[in-house]
Amino acid sequence: MIRIEIIANHSIEENILEAFRHEKAAGYYTRFPGVFGVGTSGPRMGDAVWPEENFVIVVWCEEAEAERIERAIASVKKYFPDEGIKLFKMSDTPRQHVVYLPVAAGAAAAAGENPVKADGPAEPQQTKPAYTGPESENS
Repeated sequence: MIRIEIIANHSIEENILEAFRHEKAAGYYTRFPGVFGVGTSGPRMGDAVWPEENFVIVVWCEEAEAERIERAIASVKKYFPDEGIKLFKMSDTPRQHVVYLPVAAGAAAAAGENPVKADGPAEPQQTKPAYTGPESENS
C-alpha cells in the first residue's frame, strides 16, 4: 500500500478534486480542512497577516492508483504553478533489516562489547535498574 499526502492552497481544492475525478483516482480519501503552516510557498496561517489556508488530503492506495493521483496533481500544478501544491508519497514496504556480521569473541570482549553470534545478534546486555525518582538519588 502507498500513502499519499497532498498539501495545497485551499483556493484550488475544487480543481484538485476535479482532476481526481478526471483520472478516476482517489475515490476514497481523508481531507483535513483549514491547515496552517509555513512551506516553500510561504506562510498559510488563516489570520489577518497571512490569510491563506491550506488543506490536506490523505489517500491509501495501490501503486496504479498512486500514479493516477500523481498525474492529477501534475495537471493542476501546470495551471497553478505558484499556489503551493505538495505531494508526498510513502510506501508501507518493510525496510531492510540490519545485518549482523560475526565478530571474533576475543575482539569483542577486548572492546568491552558482547560478542555477536554467527547465527544472530548479540545477547542482550544487562539493563540498568529503572529510575524511581529523586527520592532514590538522596539515599
